[in-house]
Amino acid sequence: MRLLLVEDEERLAQSLARGLRADGFVVDIAEDGPSGLEVAVRSDFDLIVLDLMLPGMNGFSVCRELRAAKVWTPILILTAKTGEFDEVEALETGADDFLTKPFSYSVLLARLRVLLRRATRERPVVLENGSLRLDLATHRCSRDAVAIDLTPREFGVLEYLMRAGGQVVSKDEVLDHVWGSEFDGNPNIVEVYVSYLRKKIDRPFGLESIATVPRVGYRMIARVSE
Repeated sequence: MRLLLVEDEERLAQSLARGLRADGFVVDIAEDGPSGLEVAVRSDFDLIVLDLMLPGMNGFSVCRELRAAKVWTPILILTAKTGEFDEVEALETGADDFLTKPFSYSVLLARLRVLLRRATRERPVVLENGSLRLDLATHRCSRDAVAIDLTPREFGVLEYLMRAGGQVVSKDEVLDHVWGSEFDGNPNIVEVYVSYLRKKIDRPFGLESIATVPRVGYRMIARVSE
């Protein structure tokens, strides 16, 4: 899951990003309204967490511009202000939810999970490939109704591969979507995680779901029934 956090309070932004990454999200941070708008229009996100009081352009304006640009990513607005008029304006400009600071991280996470379940975007909340099932809202994986325990990073790699269907994705694409654009480590880490996935989702079931395309990347092997 890719999430854009638009928040100018650096300590809060970093704290939220750490928590969300630990819960399986790939988090990009923008520190002002104009850069948040630019990144949200240019890139593809599953969720946007948007502070209301931002330098350069407030959250209302960012939300309004995103909807005008036909960006329908679910948006949760954060604000230190209280009052029903701000909440009404946030919803009327296109936001999907509204949370007042200070807030509990667990409440924020629950609200984000709800937004994922309610999302009306074309991409499904549950990804399936034969008997392999990946529930994005509950962050659960199973095959033949047998639960498979995945780490957040393993879940992210599998999600990206399943979203691509049978299309080949490169290591760089996986790194960008799962580790984030700021990752500067060894790109072979993708091979390591693909190996982890094969040991968990395929070998115990005598199947092969992830194909290696030499010098290109990886693709899911489509399965209708198993």
